Amino acid sequence: MVGVVAYATLAGGIFMGEVVRFGVSLERELLQKFDARNRRKGYSNRSEAIRDLVRQCLVEEEWSKREGETLAVVSIVYDHDKVTLARTLAQTQHKRHRLIIATTHVHLDEHNCLEVLILRGKASQVKQLGEEIVAKRGVKHGRFFMTTTGKGLV
Repeated sequence: MVGVVAYATLAGGIFMGEVVRFGVSLERELLQKFDARNRRKGYSNRSEAIRDLVRQCLVEEEWSKREGETLAVVSIVYDHDKVTLARTLAQTQHKRHRLIIATTHVHLDEHNCLEVLILRGKASQVKQLGEEIVAKRGVKHGRFFMTTTGKGLV
């Protein structure tokens, strides 16, 4: 059973376009776990959660093609007293400055810093740089988060 619903709001609000309703069959236990997850994350309904999961799959597919422009966020926590690490991080960033569109540096305490970088470019180059920064010796914690320019996503 498939139904189609069109949404629009007046006064310049959000226009969702055509929305297709479809049925999904799941084991009861799997659905209960999905619903519990959605409540923890604050989703108001299953449709919103499923839309986010579908978008995540599409972003992962975009990255797997390794072509076209992509975005990523890299966050690292490190001890700024490790002078060689700070110097190495700066050198790495300067060598590939065309991929870095913004950085933020926060002093967390007397020793620890948080650095966040926003990367933009070809997926293969962005991924290589992001993973290289996270893997630097002396980084206490790092994450590389792939995202998208949003082109092609609804």
